[in-house]
Amino acid sequence: MPFNRRRVQTAFIALLALVIAGSPGSPVRAQDKPKIALIMKSLANEFFRTMEDGARAHQKANADAYTLLANGIKNETDTAAQIKMIEQAVAQKVNAIVLAPSDSKALVPVLKSAIDKGIIVVNIDNRLDAAALKEKNINVPFVGPDNRLGAKMAGEYLARRLKAGDKVGIIEGIATAFNGQQRSLGHHEAMKAAGITVASVQSGQWEIEKGNTVAAGMLREHPDLVALLAGNDSMALGAVAAIKAAGKTGKVLVVGYDNIGAIAPLLADGRMLASVEQYAAKQAVFGIELAQKAIAAKTPQAQLPAVMQTDVVLSTKDSR
Repeated sequence: MPFNRRRVQTAFIALLALVIAGSPGSPVRAQDKPKIALIMKSLANEFFRTMEDGARAHQKANADAYTLLANGIKNETDTAAQIKMIEQAVAQKVNAIVLAPSDSKALVPVLKSAIDKGIIVVNIDNRLDAAALKEKNINVPFVGPDNRLGAKMAGEYLARRLKAGDKVGIIEGIATAFNGQQRSLGHHEAMKAAGITVASVQSGQWEIEKGNTVAAGMLREHPDLVALLAGNDSMALGAVAAIKAAGKTGKVLVVGYDNIGAIAPLLADGRMLASVEQYAAKQAVFGIELAQKAIAAKTPQAQLPAVMQTDVVLSTKDSR
């Protein structure tokens, strides 16, 4: 066949167009994929490490769909560090932020700033304060459980092993965290219904050491306590250690919340009575998937659904 310069040029241009566009099955370039930031509370807490593991597994299974930037603060109360992480995510030009906030009110202004820049924001785990969101005139969808219901379930399970007039202590989370408030309400509701006296309520700041200190103090001040209700399993672990140190193992019952792996042996041997499974990994994945859909459909923040409720299930020795 005679040489045809025009035919060769045409074929080369067509081939070049294919290379530029990317042939079917070619990996999507990182810069072309949306970036989603997952910002969590303390990664010292097994619950949030489980959340991060679930998110990373989801991203690995959907590697061509999005890039994940995951981070968490050092301790549960370091709200300033979490604000900086959000500001850093904005500077990195992420398309979405999926946030488990350390504080239900303090994070709202920086999230408003992110939304104003066109970033999709999804709230998981600890619900942002409704009044604070209204004040800033923003809608942030919440993906997470009914914390009050979960805590009430644990409290009711405990109450069936107690009698009216018995005294218990409540170790609650951070006072400004909505989930901490809701779990305390659930615990109080269950105790009131059973006629059980709440002798002391103190914050363990969601952490093992603080939970241990608070539990030890309660046991000294109220030697007739028969149970401790902890707002999460980290504080419950601290309470179990305090009970052991006081020589009261088997005499003071403990319930927690989160169903982290570390409490499995405690449920098995009775050092803890129950916890509440709230599916850390699923919360992260559902939050990420909601953000993905919003990015793909170009859905404005204001039109995102208000709530996507996830499950809570009581976890006991018999249910594991």
